[in-house]
Amino acid sequence: MSTIVTIGGISAPDSEFTRQASSLVERVHSRALLNHVHRTWWFAEFLGRKRGLKYDREVVYLAALLHDLGLTDEYAADQRFEVDGADAASRLLLAHGYPDSKAELVWDAIALHSSAGIAERKQAEIALIYMGAHVDVFGLRLDEITPALVDDVLALYPRVGFKAAFTEAMAEVVRKKPQTALGTGLVDIGHRHVHGFDCANICDLIDHAPFES
Repeated sequence: MSTIVTIGGISAPDSEFTRQASSLVERVHSRALLNHVHRTWWFAEFLGRKRGLKYDREVVYLAALLHDLGLTDEYAADQRFEVDGADAASRLLLAHGYPDSKAELVWDAIALHSSAGIAERKQAEIALIYMGAHVDVFGLRLDEITPALVDDVLALYPRVGFKAAFTEAMAEVVRKKPQTALGTGLVDIGHRHVHGFDCANICDLIDHAPFES
């Protein structure tokens, strides 16, 4: 039996799907990444409430908890880590009878969670995963969440070396799939943290296109 977590009078969603997702991420993530995906949910929820958005809380919860599956050994494949995670989450949810339309929304939220300038223009569920994750990684929009709520989240889900753990997880993606770094923030990770990293330059790709001009 799971214990429903409550912060600031708000309880996390509780269903068979949320319990399965929570058990899964507890198994496949390190504590640093596990706490990150939980914090992502809470920050997304607080922002959604503050902004008066209408959204499916279960979808946001599932997408938040599953959004970094592409960084795990078990679910990493050959696409961008965001897409690997989206594919895995959708596949798992559909296998347990989750509605197609909701699974598609989870897929979009996870696949676009690092897409600044795009995710926040999409459905609320998609925007909230982007925003929640970026509160935790970069501190963006942290000023919209009351300090007491932030403290309560950090007390339940402490950061336990998250910055270093997350950076190393990104670096491991670059080592294994350097081609997926092109056009993403992983290029910066590669240059700073992966010895011998080389990535095609977009200017060269344009110049070498098979046309005269």
